[in-house]
Amino acid sequence: MSRPPIHIRTGDTPPPAARRPAGPCTVVILGAGGDLTKRKLIPSLLHLLGDGQLPEETQVVGVGRSPLSDEEFRESMGETLSPDAGLWQRFASRLSWITGDLAMPSTYQEIREQLEIIEAGEKGDRGRLFYLAVPPSLYATAIEGLSTSGAAPWQDDPKDPRWSRVVVEKPFGQSYETARALNRVIGEVLAEHQVYRIDHYLGKETVQNLMVFRFANSIFEPVWNRHHIHHVQITAAETLGVEHRAGYYEEAGVVRDMFQNHLLQLLTLTAMEPPVSSKADAVRDEKVKVLRAIRPIPRDGIEAYAVPGQYGAGTIDDKPVPAYRAEPGVAPKSRTPTYAAVRIMIDNWRWEGVPFFLRSGKRLARRDTEIVIQFRAPPHLMFPADGRTITPNVLAIQVQPDEGLSLSFQIKAPGAGMRMTEVRMEFSYAEAFGPTEHDAYETLLLDCMTGDPTLFIRADATEAAWKVVDPIIQAWEAETSAVPIYPAGGWGPPQSDALIASCGAEWRR
Repeated sequence: MSRPPIHIRTGDTPPPAARRPAGPCTVVILGAGGDLTKRKLIPSLLHLLGDGQLPEETQVVGVGRSPLSDEEFRESMGETLSPDAGLWQRFASRLSWITGDLAMPSTYQEIREQLEIIEAGEKGDRGRLFYLAVPPSLYATAIEGLSTSGAAPWQDDPKDPRWSRVVVEKPFGQSYETARALNRVIGEVLAEHQVYRIDHYLGKETVQNLMVFRFANSIFEPVWNRHHIHHVQITAAETLGVEHRAGYYEEAGVVRDMFQNHLLQLLTLTAMEPPVSSKADAVRDEKVKVLRAIRPIPRDGIEAYAVPGQYGAGTIDDKPVPAYRAEPGVAPKSRTPTYAAVRIMIDNWRWEGVPFFLRSGKRLARRDTEIVIQFRAPPHLMFPADGRTITPNVLAIQVQPDEGLSLSFQIKAPGAGMRMTEVRMEFSYAEAFGPTEHDAYETLLLDCMTGDPTLFIRADATEAAWKVVDPIIQAWEAETSAVPIYPAGGWGPPQSDALIASCGAEWRR
């Protein structure tokens, strides 16, 4: 019988954490005419200004091919925003535009000249933050252009008040070799402390809270190992299809799009050893150790470790949706996987023998990103179970859409006799602290401006992650047999259920 959850009550809501506000800087967005700038970057900067985290002297320079005036750029950014009129006017007056082709050196020269004009008109030292909201094919060109022009000079001192930092969006390469090549290009013109490889999942409250949950509560860490945990599931499910991204998705597929970055980052936070401190390099060192401890996936016998899938026609929210191959821009016989389930084994003292199951897909039954820790069943059950299977304890950490966590356990049901039932304790961020309109990009942008790289991905971690997924990609791209098709609105192909069942487990629905 299903029981309602037991809701956890929090104490008095703590005051907002004291954060060092950003110092004066100029934010230069390369590719500012794109969707990312309008939906995420500008709203995040606006909220930071409204929260007092962004100084009034902040300037934002958009760079793109469209021939816009400053006023036209401001109007295009304000179309989707409905902020306080006074706040928007304060912010909009600091926006300007440069029309230029990012393949041309003259564009970077104009950026440098604009920065010098801004800095000459402001008092005191100020930093420069360059955000590459451009296709990955332009990363190397843009970074070399910023360096050669002097817009983003090499800096040895990470605490220099006249800092220059570059934010790079995913994907970081298309393979281990291309990631290494990109890192070499970056390393020739920028110091590692100047490079911020961004993964917006790491800015979400629940993801950040995972370290606090593990290392600030002494009741969990003693059981966070192979002796007590049966397996771990990490899911990133989407109800959306490929939408307007068919050109990108046909080349990338789900493993490059979701596993190399988002899911492996969630895995490292779940599996890493306690860092010696919360400083950036201490945390990032432990995450890299996890990636390097992952057992190499053999290309021969890949089916024992990874299962692909591609969505067919089906129903989402009671509406019919087309198959992936029927989407505009998709090849009629495309073999691109839109779903994957992968079994990861970590060969170290803590996790030996504990499988980590990662899955992600489009057109699934529900939008849901979560980390599920399933504990081992009791070794001996002295209570009568009436023929029922006793469900092991499960800790579920919900990343999106509703951030929170739940813990299931067995209790005695009221009444005569010894009858057990499962209940859940649940914690919801929205219920405890109220709804928030703040996006993960706000946290990450502020960290960029204050020089805190903890939530960003280091070069060695990028390459280590590609080493994990490259064998899967190579095996599937060399395969000629049909990709398993799953109906839109389901939970992937049946081979995915068989993969996890081989370890005596089943997917959490």
